[in-house]
Amino acid sequence: MRRLKVLTWQTHGSYLYYLTQAPHEFHVLSKPGRPPGYGGRSPNMPWGDNVHDMPVSEARHHQFDCIIFQDDEQYEKDQYEFLSASQRALPRIYIEHDPPRAHPTDTRHLIDTPDVLLVHVTPFNALMWDSGATPTCVIEHGVKVPEGVHYRGQLDCGLVVINHLARRGRRLGADLFEAARADVPLELVGMGAQELGGLGEIEHALLPAFAANYRYLFNPIRYTSLGLAVIEAMMIGMPVVALATTEMATVIVNGENGFIDTRLDTLLGHMRELGRNPALARALGAQARRRARERFAIGRFRDDWDRALCHVTELARAPFPGQPY
Repeated sequence: MRRLKVLTWQTHGSYLYYLTQAPHEFHVLSKPGRPPGYGGRSPNMPWGDNVHDMPVSEARHHQFDCIIFQDDEQYEKDQYEFLSASQRALPRIYIEHDPPRAHPTDTRHLIDTPDVLLVHVTPFNALMWDSGATPTCVIEHGVKVPEGVHYRGQLDCGLVVINHLARRGRRLGADLFEAARADVPLELVGMGAQELGGLGEIEHALLPAFAANYRYLFNPIRYTSLGLAVIEAMMIGMPVVALATTEMATVIVNGENGFIDTRLDTLLGHMRELGRNPALARALGAQARRRARERFAIGRFRDDWDRALCHVTELARAPFPGQPY
């Protein structure tokens, strides 16, 4: 089967890195200076040879087999500005990375057409969005970590991995992070982490080895999609402490591979326990790694995306991957 030429955007760099493990050619739109959303083949990720920089000024002059949109502006504005009419008629996929923001249950999705495949990244997101009659499927995350990276947990300190936590506020749990940090030792990394006294951004390829030193990952997020940082931590054998909300409630089994609850005081108790009990952390982390390998293997993710791309381009009459909603 020939390799498809897929045009997309760099909306979430780490997700795009995993998406490009699929056996196709990915052309990623870029602008001079590489502003957010137009990073192209940015220099901060270990891209494969199948990832190509595509300046927006050149996009309409190239041939593609499929377009993958990843946010509303790309669908509502960019396709009309950067693509030709014939390109806009190509098979199209829209990846919805988040649950609805306007109203948790009654928000109709922007994509409302039988001509676009709407891909949700978690079953929770698919459940909450009103996707109408749009063909919809779920492709759950898949991640991989560098060879030889294993959990050590020698620091009796928790780690929080969230980009721009200060500006994203309560939804991402900025208040919960600050409250927890006053009670237990926590370190924050990610873009803009310095605004809350954190260490700053750690390059994606280096993050697993860096995180492996910490005793546990704390995820204070109230309402968003399932974070890749959580899955990456689990994949190296790191226990996770998190709010029992959104898809997280199906990933962490309380007391088996981490701890979840909706009460911060209860979570703080678990964090204190992990801080003084490295053996417990190792035992939970081993189960977390097993769970992540079963559910979020990069091979399954790659195959799901291969089937989805083949389906929309009619190279194969494969069913939609995942569970339809």
